[in-house]
Amino acid sequence: GTPGLDMTKATMGVKLSRPSAPAGVVTFKVTNTSKDTIHEMIVMDPQDLTKPLPYIDAENQVDEDKAGDKGEVSELDPGKSGTLTVALKPGKYLLICNVPGHYSAGMWTEFEVTK
Repeated sequence: GTPGLDMTKATMGVKLSRPSAPAGVVTFKVTNTSKDTIHEMIVMDPQDLTKPLPYIDAENQVDEDKAGDKGEVSELDPGKSGTLTVALKPGKYLLICNVPGHYSAGMWTEFEVTK
C-alpha cells in the first residue's frame, strides 16, 4: 500500500480469514467488527505495489478511480456484514477501507490471487 510504512504504528487494520484465493470468481464476506465506526472494504488492483496509491489529500482518501477499484462493500455500520463477488485474475491486490482517514490510519492489507 505504502512502501516503507511502519505498520506497527497503525491505529486501524483489516483482518483476513485467509490471505489468498484461486483466480476466478472470489466472494468476500465482510464484517465490520468495530463497535462505533463505519467501515467499507474496496478491492484495489494497483499497477505497482511498490508505489503508494494515488491519494487526494484534501479529502484524506485514496483516489479510487486512479487506484484500480475492482468493487466494494460500501459503508457498513458497526456489527453489520456485506458481500462482494468479483472475478479476479492472478496477482496481488489491496483491500482497503476508504472512509476518510482510515486508509492512512493503516486500514489496508494485501491479498493474493493465485493461478
